[in-house]
Amino acid sequence: MTITPIRRIFIANRGEIAVRIIRTCRALGIETVLGVSQADRESLGARLATRAVVLGPAPATQSYLRVETVVEAAKGTGCDAIHPGYGFLSENRALAEACAEHGLIFIGPSPENLAAVGDKLTARSHAEAAGAPLTPGGSVDTVEEAEALAEKVGFPMLIKAVSGGGGRGMKRVDRKEDLGPQLDLAISEAAAAFGDGRVYLERFVTVGRHVEVQIISDGETVIHAGERDCSVQRRYQKLVEEAPAPGLPPALRQGLLDAAVGYARHIGYRSLGTVEFLVDVEREAFYFLEMNARVQVEHPVTEAITGLDLIALQISIAEGRPLTIGQDDIRLGGHAVECRLNAEDPDNGFMPSPGRVTEAWFPHMPGLRVDTHMQPGAMIPPHYDSMVAKLIAWGETREAALDVMQAALRTCVLEGVKTNAALHAAITAEETFRAGGVDTTYLPGLLARMAEAPK
Repeated sequence: MTITPIRRIFIANRGEIAVRIIRTCRALGIETVLGVSQADRESLGARLATRAVVLGPAPATQSYLRVETVVEAAKGTGCDAIHPGYGFLSENRALAEACAEHGLIFIGPSPENLAAVGDKLTARSHAEAAGAPLTPGGSVDTVEEAEALAEKVGFPMLIKAVSGGGGRGMKRVDRKEDLGPQLDLAISEAAAAFGDGRVYLERFVTVGRHVEVQIISDGETVIHAGERDCSVQRRYQKLVEEAPAPGLPPALRQGLLDAAVGYARHIGYRSLGTVEFLVDVEREAFYFLEMNARVQVEHPVTEAITGLDLIALQISIAEGRPLTIGQDDIRLGGHAVECRLNAEDPDNGFMPSPGRVTEAWFPHMPGLRVDTHMQPGAMIPPHYDSMVAKLIAWGETREAALDVMQAALRTCVLEGVKTNAALHAAITAEETFRAGGVDTTYLPGLLARMAEAPK
């Protein structure tokens, strides 16, 4: 494959991931142009990039999600490539195809890769062909088909949007009489959120852990950089992630890693990617969930235990360079935990807390990394995701990493808006979490106990 050095990257994203990409580009000597909405003109990313250009008004549908606008802005500013970050257009096949059409490098997988993993039914078929275990289930078009499948698989069931993500269009169903109404609701939600009302059903694993494997592939060599545990979730949204996943039996861990590499190799994947699995704790089994064809929010915990710069690798692969590392070169050291700080109020139903940040200060301490776009005076607009910072703590042991996180949460300052910092402090101090290996029911249970506790 021809190597095409990248000299200027258009970053089609915002917030902490934009700042994160700029950091690596600066280290590589690559210029950056940041596409921003009107609401983000004064953001930290806009200040740090070589140049910033306005894509449109604050709503993402009028700025960050406009493929033609992003491509024209990249071409108009003399960029060689587009980095989509995560979310927004990061897994958008139309953007990848537009880049190819206009002579731009898409820093991500090929359109064919995106087609293979973007539709969850197609992704499941590839997983089956690759030999990855699948949760029992299938696609349905009618209530009658859903009832027949549920009778075969058994309750509880989970309805999922074929083109979904972030928990939208996802419904748990425990009884046959609830299946019809929940199916209609899931279809309408999926159609509204993704323009695709297709859904499928699968068995709901009552006691499960969400574990994912980091893939790095140049299209020929496929390697993994270990796994991450993302089981601390609220309404299918990840809140705390860590690497490696604590307490996995060695054979199960190896099975996960092998299945992820096998899946990526089967579809001829090229770029960074993450293969996600549901680990059935009671059965000591695992099932393929999906593949995310982009850099993940939680990638820093993998960087912390491997010493890799995943963004730099992603750019290098996009340039057409073969990997210079093999599987045996990946060495995992210590343990890392990431807490997502969100501008929201846990005491008021996790309502978003947009507004102006009056003070932002994060301590410099051994073992702590902070990825953020916050600075004093920064505005948190109501139009986007509420995440404002990621605290990443590393230690020789998991206990040491959690101690670093506790110290960071006690010390950091973010004023002017409400955040979930106190909740993170409660999680990382709580006995069950510190023991390791919690499942996806952990956080809802903890929140219920906290709500019942005397004030």
